Amino acid sequence: MTSPATTALRSVSSAWDRFWFAPTPTSTLAVVRIAYATVLLTWCALISPDLMAFFSPSGLLAERVATPFTWSLLDVFRSQAAVVALFAVLVVAAACLLVGWHTRLAAVVAFVVLVSFERRNLVVLNSADTLLRLFGLYLALAPAGAALSVDRWRRARDRFWEFPERAPWALRLMQIQVSVLYLFTVWLKVQGQTWNEGTAVSYSLRITEVARFEVPAWIAQSALVSNVLTYGTLAVELGLALLIWNLRARPWVIAGGVALHLSIQATILVGLFSVTVFVGYLAFTPSDTMTRWLLALRGVLARSSSGPLRRLASAGPALGYQPELPWPEPAGGPAVAPRSASTP
Repeated sequence: MTSPATTALRSVSSAWDRFWFAPTPTSTLAVVRIAYATVLLTWCALISPDLMAFFSPSGLLAERVATPFTWSLLDVFRSQAAVVALFAVLVVAAACLLVGWHTRLAAVVAFVVLVSFERRNLVVLNSADTLLRLFGLYLALAPAGAALSVDRWRRARDRFWEFPERAPWALRLMQIQVSVLYLFTVWLKVQGQTWNEGTAVSYSLRITEVARFEVPAWIAQSALVSNVLTYGTLAVELGLALLIWNLRARPWVIAGGVALHLSIQATILVGLFSVTVFVGYLAFTPSDTMTRWLLALRGVLARSSSGPLRRLASAGPALGYQPELPWPEPAGGPAVAPRSASTP
């Protein structure tokens, strides 16, 4: 006879195994890859005018500040030509990652070169750069080219719009990263005085050096408005840390996060931080939901006036194809994913 403790332990072990390793359609991972590569290419475009000033020996920082347990290829290749060459490698790797050509190699190269640039000059970085590095590492570990990629097209063109199942553990790491990011953000904020007093947002909106425009006084200097915005920010971030794991609450807390970061992006110069966070949000899209969206997009492409887009849509199973779901469909209704299967 099995004891209750043994049964509970087996249940926990089974749930743990499903969370990390139960095969999941790679539709969400493919979209995360495309979104990440788009942000990385944008980062390259924004940094390119100041490439030499930020990263070359003749720039603002002649030598890299030594930091324990860090490395950079620019410690080995120190010339201006090396900076240009490595930057070109990064752009090519990001482009390959975008289209999914030699995806694993592209992801690894992009991560290594990105780290090399960011470790070369820590002064010019912000939180977006940290997230780019971390998300890049997770994609390098993931089967990111399994779907919606040139690699997929070359391997199985007739199944291009199918999304093979793979263990989602790398995507789980990205999800946990987002959750932990917000958890520690809230924890660190409440250690300070202004967040507890409800005045932090008011101070932020009045930092003219990073403000996009002068915020009206009735917003920036109102105690009531500042209290609402400050405590509202903490509530949204705490929800993103904890409630994002609940399937019912997830759309609402992500909507709150999008609204929060769009408002920050609209008022304060934060670089690519907001859009990089949105890449992390995409990782929480249930794979069955993402699959439906992508197949709907395929239908739109099939009606496009562009020949290449129509040819792309025509690859694979006939239009109207519905992928085989990894859970049984009940009689008389559409399949409903169990919690473990519907959360990528």
